[in-house]
Amino acid sequence: MSFTITPKELKARIDKGDQLVLLDVREPWENQLARLDNSVLIPLGTLPQSLSKLDRETEIIAYCHHGMRSGDATGFLLQQGFSNVKNLIGGIDAWSIQVDGSVPRY
Repeated sequence: MSFTITPKELKARIDKGDQLVLLDVREPWENQLARLDNSVLIPLGTLPQSLSKLDRETEIIAYCHHGMRSGDATGFLLQQGFSNVKNLIGGIDAWSIQVDGSVPRY
């Protein structure tokens, strides 16, 4: 099973109407600059105490600026027993370049 997803794969899944939780693990100031619609903001540093905010049954797609922090978040969630978690490769920056240029780059 792959624990990553590309921006184009994610776009196709969203367009298809798949039930996904988009988990933004960046800081609030970053979320104010650019965000994916319908995402949940839980900064990486607060993730351990915020697990109850996430549904273990729903697929979670974690993202950050370039994919490093969300990679850490994905690994952490898998260790905590979340079985359906993926990291958005390249983060929101790759999303802006490959999928939606209206999302600001920073």
